[in-house]
Amino acid sequence: MTGVTSVMGATGTTGGTGAAEPMTETGLMGTKGGPRIGARPENRRQRVVKSLWISVWLFYLSAPVTDLVSGGHSLGARLLGGLGLVAFVAWYLVLVFRTARQTQVRRVLLSVAVLSAQATILSLALGREWLVLFVYVAIASGAALPGEISRFTVPGATVLLALTAFAVPGGDEYLAGLLIPALMGGFAMVGIRAMIRTTMELREARATVAQLAANEERLRMARDLHDLLGHSLSLITLKSELAGRMLPEHPEQAARQVADIEQVSRQALVDVREAVSGYRRPTLPGELAGARTALAAAGVVADLPAEPVEPVEDLPEEVESALAWSLREAVTNVVRHSGAQRCTVRLETRQTLAGRVVELSVADDGGGGPAQAGNGLTGLTERLEAVGGTLSAGQTGKKGFRLLARIPLGSGS
Repeated sequence: MTGVTSVMGATGTTGGTGAAEPMTETGLMGTKGGPRIGARPENRRQRVVKSLWISVWLFYLSAPVTDLVSGGHSLGARLLGGLGLVAFVAWYLVLVFRTARQTQVRRVLLSVAVLSAQATILSLALGREWLVLFVYVAIASGAALPGEISRFTVPGATVLLALTAFAVPGGDEYLAGLLIPALMGGFAMVGIRAMIRTTMELREARATVAQLAANEERLRMARDLHDLLGHSLSLITLKSELAGRMLPEHPEQAARQVADIEQVSRQALVDVREAVSGYRRPTLPGELAGARTALAAAGVVADLPAEPVEPVEDLPEEVESALAWSLREAVTNVVRHSGAQRCTVRLETRQTLAGRVVELSVADDGGGGPAQAGNGLTGLTERLEAVGGTLSAGQTGKKGFRLLARIPLGSGS
């Protein structure tokens, strides 16, 4: 539409309409809070944004207004012309703010017909400057009507423009500057409607695929747990009933059944932990992305490793998981407790006398303070010790806090 309005502005005519607001990001996507093409605004913000866009494009109605003021018309013609222009704009606004539904196509066609009649009468009565109204008719029909109908109404409005131009004295001189903007503007709005519809369908399809994937994952997890626990729980139930019957007269045999129950229960717990660990194991790229989001939301400047994270490719899963948990806990503490303005994360490998080690450092410039041995740091220490690593945390000078996780490579593999 920008190109259309530029062409029309150069010819002293107009190509913009209030229907052009879908060119904005919010209008194009129809996101929450933004106006949507052919849709009635749902809240105050949408009404304000849409009204502003319409006001901008209505500026190109200056040609008819100028003709009313200095066109040499009689007082009666000016009054009738002014009333006609106000009626045209009012009807146009109603059409722009309408809700586009298939059940309302007849109403929209009637509105377009009324706009066409108004444009024709005003042009024949007042002169060629009023031919610009047909451009609004073409673009409004393209914006408000479905594509299978507007592909006929847009050329129809253009043909009516040409016929009226030849009937108006000097109208053929304006015809070249109006035909192309009318056709381009009208079909541009048809294309925008089709693009928005396709975008909405793609979003719905993406949401459906995500929902299906989540459902499939839940079903898989349910199947895994059922397969793991079904046999074990059935065996535990049977042995418990058997132990209950043996307990009064055969306590030794009951004790053996209880020992079997304990063994089966422990094995079932191990199986469940192995099954669930695949769902809960964090990754460093994922945690870095989450850290970037969390720090940005907290207003903390984040200095994070660039993607892709090179050291991650060589890390065993257990080592990467331990570092990912450390990163999550450290960033959480920065967001919740530090009051920092900047957070720096470094992930690198070093060659030491004892071999290669990987280090994760998370430092901030907050209030600092001594490290508290709470559940978070205690849990991290245990996770790192399980892969042969160490954790150190404490103040860095007068201000700031630093958490350093160090794991020898090869000890966790």
